[in-house]
Amino acid sequence: MSVFIIAEIGVNHNGDLNLAKQMILEAKKVGVDAVKFQSFKADNLVSKNAKKAEYQIKNTGIEESQYNMIKKLELTEEDHIYLKNICDIEGIKFLSSPFDVESAKLLLSLGIDIVKIPSGEITNLPYLEEIGKLYTNIIISTGMSNLDEVKEAINILNKYGEKNITVLHCNTEYPTPMEDVNLLAIKTMKEELNLPIGYSDHTDGIEVAIGAVAIGVTVIEKHFTLDRNMKGPDHKASLEPKELKQMVDSIRNIEKALGNGIKVPSKSEQKNIVIARKSIVAKCNINKGDKFTKNNITIKRPGDGLSPMKWYEVLGQVAKRDFIADERIEL
Repeated sequence: MSVFIIAEIGVNHNGDLNLAKQMILEAKKVGVDAVKFQSFKADNLVSKNAKKAEYQIKNTGIEESQYNMIKKLELTEEDHIYLKNICDIEGIKFLSSPFDVESAKLLLSLGIDIVKIPSGEITNLPYLEEIGKLYTNIIISTGMSNLDEVKEAINILNKYGEKNITVLHCNTEYPTPMEDVNLLAIKTMKEELNLPIGYSDHTDGIEVAIGAVAIGVTVIEKHFTLDRNMKGPDHKASLEPKELKQMVDSIRNIEKALGNGIKVPSKSEQKNIVIARKSIVAKCNINKGDKFTKNNITIKRPGDGLSPMKWYEVLGQVAKRDFIADERIEL
């Protein structure tokens, strides 16, 4: 099964529907499976006096509050309908992360059957309960959490019937320092949770996402922008279209390269076996009746004769005919 690749537009549309549409079209062009937005009501999400995160201050300044920054990035119900219709026309899946129950219900009413729980809600008990009641197909990010918190969130979701849950390893720092990525946590979660594990990548570049595919994730999510120089909280930690295409192409190549895990000669290399391997051959001219010894036989390419693995079976036997130098030995 192919890795499901999500281009997270998030709030990188800057509140501009034309920009959001252009981003959907670009994401489709480079071959991702889905685009993801963020659905929220600022009044439900953040207190008026809440401080910005360090990366938000760095990217947007300190002049406005987190509430005012978020308020400008809200999508209305009509905006959701418009953007989902574009995705439907283009044949790309529309996803969104609801940050409150009202937004989760809106997404469900629009026929969006997969919900993406953002990292910040993993300890939001009432929210998790409502998501568990509403949705069967759930993706949950696990930034800032430990394994016990992840397990507890999954248990809450499953209280309301068994779910199809995919858990995304994630680090909620933008950009994530390489030493904080901890890709091996993916293996731990696969063993401990027995669920599909994906990776939501906030590092600079594309190599970590590709490395996660090699470990065996089923989903990759990566922030996407048309221009990292745009003003906004997440543009700086996002990929531009050429980079996103490079990531998608690289992931598809890694999928092919992973293969089926069975160690046998591949179709492409079978023709090289005879050329690259060696056979037991005459080191010099050998007369009929001579014994084969280390002095008169040796090992050389090609590998179309007796395998060198039969070396000790050949030593001490008697030549049944004459051999010239470099001729394949026959018993």
